[in-house]
Amino acid sequence: MAKITTVIDIGSNSMRMVVMQKSSRFAFHLLNETKARVKISEGSYENAGNLQEVPMERAFNSLKSFLNISKSLKSRKIFCVATSAMRDAPNSKIFVNRVKNELGLDIKVIDGTKEAYFGGIAALNLIKADDFVTVDIGGGSTEFAIVRNKNIEHVLSLDIGTVRLAELFFSKGDMDGAKKYILNKLEELKSCGYDIPSTVIGIGGSIRALSRVIMKKNYYPLDVLHGFKYNVNSNIQLFEAIYNSKNNNTLKLLGVKKDRFDTIKEGTFIFATILNELNIQEVVTSGAGVREGVYLTDLLRNSNCKFPNNFNVSVRSLLDRYQVDEKTSAYFGSNARKIFDVLKPIHQLDDKYRTLLVIASKLHSIGNSLNFYKGNDSTAEFILNGLNYDFLHSSRVTVAHIIKFSKKSLPMQRDIIRHKMLLPPLETMQWLSFMISLNLLINNDLSAPKVEYNLKDSKLCIDMESDIYLVKSEIDKLQMPKGIKIKIK
Repeated sequence: MAKITTVIDIGSNSMRMVVMQKSSRFAFHLLNETKARVKISEGSYENAGNLQEVPMERAFNSLKSFLNISKSLKSRKIFCVATSAMRDAPNSKIFVNRVKNELGLDIKVIDGTKEAYFGGIAALNLIKADDFVTVDIGGGSTEFAIVRNKNIEHVLSLDIGTVRLAELFFSKGDMDGAKKYILNKLEELKSCGYDIPSTVIGIGGSIRALSRVIMKKNYYPLDVLHGFKYNVNSNIQLFEAIYNSKNNNTLKLLGVKKDRFDTIKEGTFIFATILNELNIQEVVTSGAGVREGVYLTDLLRNSNCKFPNNFNVSVRSLLDRYQVDEKTSAYFGSNARKIFDVLKPIHQLDDKYRTLLVIASKLHSIGNSLNFYKGNDSTAEFILNGLNYDFLHSSRVTVAHIIKFSKKSLPMQRDIIRHKMLLPPLETMQWLSFMISLNLLINNDLSAPKVEYNLKDSKLCIDMESDIYLVKSEIDKLQMPKGIKIKIK
């Protein structure tokens, strides 16, 4: 795969582009994301599906700008896919041929099952979940991928979309007709022969806009959409308020952004109907979709379109980009495991915290390049937004706080109040803070010393191969949780 790759997705309502840069074999990061609300399907559903001249012109001009961005970023490879509106349009070849002849860009019009597959690939690789069904609401269609044990069991595309329903039903005030239409289409999914999981991974602009509203309503402490999770039953009344709203001012008061006024009612109505009919309990929001799925299908084409076990693309990408020495990183990770395991009889923490401690230990230094004297704080703030993929929000916030309170006094309740709803109990955070601080202290002179740890009568005995003054002189300053003492041999 080319080091820098562009993926363009021409949807019924929006056209989006991502530009990705590889940093190592499986790792990558986002260089650019651009969106244009071209509404290429505008007027088509009332005209036998045919694309209209004005929307096609908007799309063409946007593509020219997209290609300028891609060229400026020195992208060597471009994928361009088109979905529902283009595959439904009898005259789509007119647009495809013009783009090919005048811009030199090949547009691949994909069928609904391929679109659903790409959404499933993005979700199973970039969201922390094993069993779920993706729901990707677009302007012309909605795609579903049933995933169990990180394997796609079934994909399906149904002609349910915000623009389609707006023109066929909502413009006529026929919500009953819209509901009957959706329920009739959903019968194909319900009768597919596969059990539908109770968790939905929500993809698409309408679902992301809904999540924004829910986050604002609940004073959610993290401004990150990807991985945001909420309970369906707790938000039904909000959904109803949105799709029953009489004007844009009401939508604004509910927290809907202006650029979503034209499709949010239809999108919310579709989503609420799907969630109710499938008895969905939980929604996890995905910031990734078809574009990332296209990219990953190419990147992982020789590994069954899945990352290797125990591989996290966000962690690897950060280590690559900030040029953290591989041996040093491995040492900190290994030492973190040893410390966690030897102290487990005292801290009794779940093993998931070992994983988070290891990640924090590996990433702790990336903020030094921003501000050495405030490296911990810089890293913590960056981690809150920089662990983009395959992390629960609670895990992301915990890693950031472990790093923030490394080489410092143990955190107190006042220190974690801002993100309290996403963090483990204070005692857990104090143990994690202590363990990473000890880990960093042991390797204070960056010599990666050989160390053995033993626990005896609540005393941690540290046997170091070499006598390191920087360690022995600082160990007494290390603040420790109650019930633990340290002795260095």
